[in-house]
Amino acid sequence: MRPMPRDAFGREIDYLRISLTDHCNLRCVYCMPTTGLTFLPSEQLLTAAEIELVARAAAAAGFRKIRLTGGEPTLRADLVEIVERLAAVPGLRDLALTTNGVLLPRLAAPLRRAGLRRVNVHIDSLDAARVARVMRWGTLADVWAGVEAAEAAGFSPIKLNAVIVRGYNEDDVVPLAALTLDRPWHVRFVETMPLGASEPARTARDGLVPNRENRSRIEEVLGALQPLEAHDPSDESRNYVAPRARGVIGFISPVTEPYCGTCNRMRLTADGRFHLCLLNDDELDVRGAIRSGGGTDAVAAILLRAVQHKPTGHHLDVGHTTSERQMFQIGG
Repeated sequence: MRPMPRDAFGREIDYLRISLTDHCNLRCVYCMPTTGLTFLPSEQLLTAAEIELVARAAAAAGFRKIRLTGGEPTLRADLVEIVERLAAVPGLRDLALTTNGVLLPRLAAPLRRAGLRRVNVHIDSLDAARVARVMRWGTLADVWAGVEAAEAAGFSPIKLNAVIVRGYNEDDVVPLAALTLDRPWHVRFVETMPLGASEPARTARDGLVPNRENRSRIEEVLGALQPLEAHDPSDESRNYVAPRARGVIGFISPVTEPYCGTCNRMRLTADGRFHLCLLNDDELDVRGAIRSGGGTDAVAAILLRAVQHKPTGHHLDVGHTTSERQMFQIGG
């Protein structure tokens, strides 16, 4: 197998996050407004075959892991086909999906059979009224049914991602963390990230709850959390276990404890551009190369060029953010 590519700062880059669509069936307050949106026409989205081509080029370049994101990736009618194609790519060791879970009751089993290895489900509260207020356009029952479907399909460990926003759901941190007491699940708390200048971006900026505060809330009720040794230094989650718990509590803190120095990610937008850093606008076009006849070698060359131009970090500390893309257009 080829060695993993390194960027200009010596970081090994082996993880490609592929956005399948900018559409979503929820409207979380820190991510998407409820009005005034325009979405990519279908002809601008990469097809299943084009996504497979990028994946094969990435594996040939030394990438080992792929995660499918959105918007909401389960809205792609050809999602199972995409998973089947990517699961057959030689050299890939991991194929995962991030979803809000709403459509998993009918998709979890087919995705598992198609070769999907892991699934992360986004859920911001265990209180039905708060889910309606924070995530909008969805219900706790919908999301929870998706979690149960993922577990029934055999995905393990189940990972739940919760974005905590001050004034909305900071009181939900302890109930969510307590899920790990009786279940071998991973519950991870994610700090809000302000992308762009939209109202959701302002909500994300003004509603930031530092994860040190979330951890303190949890420890007041569940007891001191014991850190787990990191098996993967590029893991963005700092993981802990509560006393007598079966599962894991994680904290993803891109704002207050940036992990840019160990970042191993490259992102592919739904319209076929390598997005070099989540919180920067720098991109390289790959769709144009594919549709003008470029094959695996051409795509791999663009990807390796993107790796070399990957910036050192996001610079949120000095107010730098994206101006061209919002979170749902990148895939998180």
